[in-house]
Amino acid sequence: MKIEKEAKGSGMPWEAEYGYAQAVKVGDTIYLSGQVSNDAEGNIVGAAPLDDQDRILDHGNMAIQMKQTYENARHLLQRYGADLDNVVDEVLYVTDMDAAFEAAGPVRKKAYGAEMPAVASTLVVTPRLALPSLLVEIKFIAKVPQQA
Repeated sequence: MKIEKEAKGSGMPWEAEYGYAQAVKVGDTIYLSGQVSNDAEGNIVGAAPLDDQDRILDHGNMAIQMKQTYENARHLLQRYGADLDNVVDEVLYVTDMDAAFEAAGPVRKKAYGAEMPAVASTLVVTPRLALPSLLVEIKFIAKVPQQA
């Protein structure tokens, strides 16, 4: 049995290169692929400084990248008539736990507009993300009311 899926992209070059949708809606659930801190042209906002072997030298831009990532998720969700208020689960993939802990509380509270966001959240450290200068990638799941 085939399920009905509504896929959306955001026009980033890596969508076609890798071959995926930025978001897929199935029924009342929206699944966002891992979002990163790119601007509308695909440039990384707050790119981490790298050494000559593409290793991160400093994780100080974690909050900058995290803010942009939540903004990108918000814009993508709006394409389905949803917002961050609809998010029920997120997984943050980060390159440094200490920098992520320092940034995540304030950034998440502001993004969700609540001192205690009603969002299940998992934080995972990874040695590297898709692009060397990325410090954070966030995967989201959102629920929307079923239309009658």
